[in-house]
Amino acid sequence: MNAPSSVSVLTGAGVSTDSGIPDFRGPQGVWTKNPRAEADATIDRYLADPEVRRASWRSRRDSPAWRAQPNAAHQALVELEHAGLLRALITQNIDELHQRAGSSPEKVIELHGTMRRAECLSCDLITPMEEVLARVDAGEDDPPCPRCGGIQKANTISFGQSLKPEVLGAALDAARTCELFLAVGTSLTVHPAAGLCGEALDAGARLVIVNAEPTPYDPFADRVVNEPIGNALPTLVKELIDAAR
Repeated sequence: MNAPSSVSVLTGAGVSTDSGIPDFRGPQGVWTKNPRAEADATIDRYLADPEVRRASWRSRRDSPAWRAQPNAAHQALVELEHAGLLRALITQNIDELHQRAGSSPEKVIELHGTMRRAECLSCDLITPMEEVLARVDAGEDDPPCPRCGGIQKANTISFGQSLKPEVLGAALDAARTCELFLAVGTSLTVHPAAGLCGEALDAGARLVIVNAEPTPYDPFADRVVNEPIGNALPTLVKELIDAAR
């Protein structure tokens, strides 16, 4: 592969599966095994149904993401940054494993927010998630905002919520100003994230996809790798770094 001078990366849930966090739409995905969970992930259901909120708080408390550690795929992207090739790291993931692996926070664009903070949907108060989960452990099954009493949720984007304009703008800019757009561990079926591939292609970038399952953008990619991400991504990153030397 010819050496690009700048690479923008889009990562999805498949990047974190080797860390013990299940993906959503893969064969063993959370929503594949429990389609109702996807329906319950809408903001309207969350606001309207206290039982959905109670189940969500239990799920947040028990999430394997709290115990997860960065894996070889996360580390490979740190190496790509250290080599001076990373334009931006756009992620659909909410686990902050990229930052914990060593990716510079200013390079990471969290499209869907972070599970490590809670937000009030009435007054916008942001609270560390650990503080809210401690209240869940103490017996509050749907802890209200400590300031205004409003409904709280994770500081993440649910179905039915729009991405923050400044975050989407940064992601679009990263897609439009790179020489290579690398999509890793994402089904490329959820928009607007999936549409970043098209934005990059329209701007003249090459597209490379690393994912276990086929995606709608495979026909437009220069290269498609359907191999385990923990092996495939480090190999690909090494190839890019070697070509740039």
